[in-house]
Amino acid sequence: METQSKNTGIASNGYALEAPSINGIDYLLKYFSKEDIAAALDRMHEFKSLFQHSNLSSLADLVTRLSMQPGKKSFLVFKNNKYLNVLTENIAFFYVKYEAPMIMCFNKEEYFVDYSLEQIQQLLPEKQFFRLNRQYLINFNTVKEVEHYFARKLLVNPIIPIKDKLLVSREKVSGFLHWLDDR
Repeated sequence: METQSKNTGIASNGYALEAPSINGIDYLLKYFSKEDIAAALDRMHEFKSLFQHSNLSSLADLVTRLSMQPGKKSFLVFKNNKYLNVLTENIAFFYVKYEAPMIMCFNKEEYFVDYSLEQIQQLLPEKQFFRLNRQYLINFNTVKEVEHYFARKLLVNPIIPIKDKLLVSREKVSGFLHWLDDR
């Protein structure tokens, strides 16, 4: 029987190779430490979160999501005959206006953007931005407070006053509340 050692312990390679085939997250070898257990539990929570709060339709989506960079740092926009870079950290939310995606910054500047909301959502870190509904993708730092609304929806009150009501669709309420709490 072949063996493999980690720290000062010994374990069979056969068990280590079998772990992924039975949906294992990690394989701990004797003598494991608290850090080994904590790392395995962290990995488990990452996978659990990934599958619960994303719309992964295939293995290719999963591989793409796992290999993605932490998120787009800026968006190139065109305004007043000039190209400008708008830093993602300065964006309060993305929304659709006259069937065109727009950026609203914390300083209330607005810009047209050359991506669909679906594309933008894929480019941004899930922990920082959430798709409220078909028209709004909001930055966590924009949320001032959240209220219950009719028909089991939520009303998001942003730190920037806007004309529209930011409603979380009924289907996304539990995911939104988890997103708010997952800090």
